[in-house]
This record gives sequence, structure tokens and C-alpha cells, in this order.
Amino acid sequence: MAEDNNESIKTKSIRGFAAMDQEKQKDIARKGGRAAHEQGVAHEWSSSEAREAGKKGGKSRNTRLAPEDRPIL
Repeated sequence: MAEDNNESIKTKSIRGFAAMDQEKQKDIARKGGRAAHEQGVAHEWSSSEAREAGKKGGKSRNTRLAPEDRPIL
């Protein structure tokens, strides 16, 4: 007897953080960020670090774009 294809498909259940609604995820992340700052273990960007990170992000984005879609600098 042939098995029905729908019965043999296994679905992956969403659990944990991914199963929460977006507002609850934001709330938990916000609390974690505040706690890190209160403990003094959160990273605080200097202006030069932020500048370098921005440059890296821009370079990465440009490499993913097709040549005709890249901005002219």
C-alpha cells in the first residue's frame, strides 16, 4: 500500500524565542540590554568605532549588489 505523501512530511515546530510574538521578543531584548548597561558589561561605541562599522556595512552591501545597482561614489 502506498503511503500518502502528506503523512510522511515532517514539520519543524517553532519553539522558544522564535515562537514568541514580536513585542515580547523586543521586551526581553530591551531588558537584557538594560541589564548589561547596569552591570557595566555592555559595549559602548566610540565615534571612530561606529564610523568603521558603518564603512564595513556599506562595503558589504555594495558587494552584494549587482554592478549596475551599485551607487556611484
